[in-house]
Amino acid sequence: MKKIFILGSNSFSGNHLVSFLLKKKYKVYGCSQSKIYPPKFNALSQMPTNKNFVFHQLDINKNFDKLKKMILEVKPDIIIDFLGQGMVAESWSYPELTFNSNLISKIKLYELLKNKKFLKKYIKISTPEVFGSANINKANTNKYNPSTPYALSHSSIETYLRLIKKEYNFPVIISRFANFYGPYQRLYRVIPLAIHKAFHKEKFYLHGGGKSRRSFIYSEDFCKGLYKMILVGKVGEFYQFSSKEYFSIKEVIEKIYLKFKLDPKNYIVNVKDRPGKDKDYKINDSDTRKKLRWKNEFNLNNGIDYVINWYLENNKKFNTKDKKFSIKT
Repeated sequence: MKKIFILGSNSFSGNHLVSFLLKKKYKVYGCSQSKIYPPKFNALSQMPTNKNFVFHQLDINKNFDKLKKMILEVKPDIIIDFLGQGMVAESWSYPELTFNSNLISKIKLYELLKNKKFLKKYIKISTPEVFGSANINKANTNKYNPSTPYALSHSSIETYLRLIKKEYNFPVIISRFANFYGPYQRLYRVIPLAIHKAFHKEKFYLHGGGKSRRSFIYSEDFCKGLYKMILVGKVGEFYQFSSKEYFSIKEVIEKIYLKFKLDPKNYIVNVKDRPGKDKDYKINDSDTRKKLRWKNEFNLNNGIDYVINWYLENNKKFNTKDKKFSIKT
């Protein structure tokens, strides 16, 4: 059985993938800057203690030697990279941290890995934000148009990965997913935050009127997409994943308030937009669906229902800190 190393295993998406792979009996190694989250935000909490998961807490910017030692000892067949500063708006306030986490520290890692024969696949989790508001029809396009430091850090690292694939045959696969959501997501993200506020009959302050359109992909669907890349994804390829549905942020929030039988007009408050906000993220995943034989099984409506059920089961465990986010520097 292949050994899989997940960078950023405590992230919402990384945590779900660890749980998914352990059910498939893989040996999984993980690292993150944060400690293992409490059960209310931890998909692994639904599983018994598993000896096939080895976790280390570390900051790649401060503990690179520790990460280097781990990787050289484990010799993973596959590395899946969720690691980095993942908050778009905060990248304007912390551009240096964003670039250190998402770009500079990764280049050090690639220098370590580029001639290691044990590594068969390096799956980089990127973002459609590298294209800005462009309507992208091809997965392997390089027509980048980033509009935030966050997006620029990802387009830069994608470009660097293209270079070392060409020069050193580095075994990279790049994936770009629509917006992740599902149970166990922290409350400062838009879907769980809207659920939290609707449950408590609180107002939702919506940046820029919520006109931006997005596709959202449910946790089980993106885990199955990543699993397809592990099994049959080809080195050098780019894969894109969406649900084929597109909604404005306002439509998503309205949908959630209506599920609580509340009139959204009485709760949604428009506020000034944040800098660099893209209008739309449209990606064509038809090649991915064909090549990987993948398809999403959840639409936004039933996916939100599952998240609401998780929230209702845990709502007494949440506190005011759970809906606040702060960058660790």
